[in-house]
Amino acid sequence: MKSMTIAWIALACCAAAITAPCYGQAATGIPHLQKQGTATQLIVDGKPFLALTGELGNNTATSLENMQPIWSRLVAGNMNCVLAAISWAQMEPAEGKYEFALTDGLIQEARRNNLKLIFLWFGSWKNGLSSYAPTWVKRDYKKYPRIRIKGGRSIELLSTFGDASRDADARAFQALMRHIKEVDGQRHTVVMIQVENEVGVLRDSRDRSEAANKAFAGPVPKELMDYLQQHRDTLAPELREVWAANGSKTSGTWEEVFGPGKPDSVDMPIQTNSPPLSQEEYQAGWRKLHWPSDEFFMAWNYSKYVNKVVEQGKAGYNIPMFVNAWLQQPNMAWPGTYPCGGPLPQVHDIWRAGAPAVDLLAPDLYLQYFDEVAQRFTRNGNPFFVPETSANAANVFLAVGKYNAIGFSPFGIERSVGPDNELAAAYRVLSEMAPAILAQQGKGAIATVLMNQGDAPAKVKLGDYTLSLSYVGRGRVPIAPEPAAPAGRGQAAQAGPPQAQAGGRGGQGAQPGPAQANAILVASGPDEFFMCAGSGGMRIAFTPNSPGPATVGLGDVQEGRFVDGKWVVIRQLGGDDTGQGEILSLRANTVMRVTVYRYE
Repeated sequence: MKSMTIAWIALACCAAAITAPCYGQAATGIPHLQKQGTATQLIVDGKPFLALTGELGNNTATSLENMQPIWSRLVAGNMNCVLAAISWAQMEPAEGKYEFALTDGLIQEARRNNLKLIFLWFGSWKNGLSSYAPTWVKRDYKKYPRIRIKGGRSIELLSTFGDASRDADARAFQALMRHIKEVDGQRHTVVMIQVENEVGVLRDSRDRSEAANKAFAGPVPKELMDYLQQHRDTLAPELREVWAANGSKTSGTWEEVFGPGKPDSVDMPIQTNSPPLSQEEYQAGWRKLHWPSDEFFMAWNYSKYVNKVVEQGKAGYNIPMFVNAWLQQPNMAWPGTYPCGGPLPQVHDIWRAGAPAVDLLAPDLYLQYFDEVAQRFTRNGNPFFVPETSANAANVFLAVGKYNAIGFSPFGIERSVGPDNELAAAYRVLSEMAPAILAQQGKGAIATVLMNQGDAPAKVKLGDYTLSLSYVGRGRVPIAPEPAAPAGRGQAAQAGPPQAQAGGRGGQGAQPGPAQANAILVASGPDEFFMCAGSGGMRIAFTPNSPGPATVGLGDVQEGRFVDGKWVVIRQLGGDDTGQGEILSLRANTVMRVTVYRYE
């Protein structure tokens, strides 16, 4: 069954493909990022792409043999993409000798299984250390120096002050990107690249090598100070407040401009719950900056190093590239208990100044404060992509519906992927709904509702109507594509355009629960909606927001899905399934198209 709106959605998708893109990437079939309203989308082969993906374990993709039984499970889990690591050590076992057989094999197998790839470049750093650098780099510690921490001790962590390390990493990464262009520049299986992994200093708040100490005692680079002054009104509040508290100086040493660093008397614990913290310190400490001059200093130096690597890689093949962050959190609140200098929200402006070639900054988001972290990561238009997280089906609805996420990726996916879990169900309905979502991202026409049993109805203003949504109940979680009975899972937190805020639990993210439900609602036309439910059912009533007849009736009510961009009806509903035309029942793990009309 076709409608005018379906044609409109197709036109909108085509328009998105020909609109002038952002970030300087030509509007071609090559993967690139492109603005649509307030959203940033990943464009692949001229169309927006929603990455419903998972990240493999660090060493899972180090052989094609090990990957053989995994590909089919990824497909069965309704994924359209996978994140897989490429190790610098494995790709360049001897200086200047590159081995690409594994890369080629991963690309070929991904194509065979109709999956896209996002490669993770494990170069100089992985999880704040340097275990994936080649042995020939590690052995020559004078040419490729480590950082030094308190007491002058070196650890297995390459220093940002090692130009030879940076240049060697950049050469290898450029070789990789040139090769990917050769083998995939026409097919576009590889759609994005993560550069390094969770960079930053661990076990101390900054590098204390001789070169680092000299730079720290010297002036803050004019390049950074000029950037901060030019962007003063939009700086992250954490950075702006520290700068103002120290007099908003426009020049000076790092400590003169941003305050004192970590005292020599402080020994860095592994976690900040040792020594024991009070409950207030535990809850609030991770939201504060500690020794900001140290963190700002390291953020600047990591960003400059990574920018050189990214620039060289893009010279080989210019597709979107991002950097991910190990987050500050309650038991890792002090710089050095989390990698100090990584792209956390408080230093996003420093990363933008130091690494303009990086397309987006991404959180590895395992915290229960999903909503709060997402808000901080999307400030100033930073595109939202979650490369590592837990397999929480409710959070993928929140990420896509509220924060216009490019993609969502639980870590260690090979250990949990399968056709019979809630993530697979969520990925299925989102893939079937994706054309409607992608056509409206960034236009204020999407709302997300997550609610618990017992919550008051959520009120959502969407288009010309206010929707009142009530929790229905929880049953089994159906995975098959045909319509299924109601079920529920998620957490109360509603999202969408500013006027649609309702429900919610403050900054708490959507957590699994025994009696919860979630949905994404899209206003696709003046009187038309597409909507999908996760693992919970809802009842929906409509009231008008504009002058005219006050009673709203249900017109076409269809369960279905998009196939190759076209709406395909599975069931046309009426009677008991639509409350005799007055109340809509949105069933668990289904996609619906609904038209409404007004009468008196």
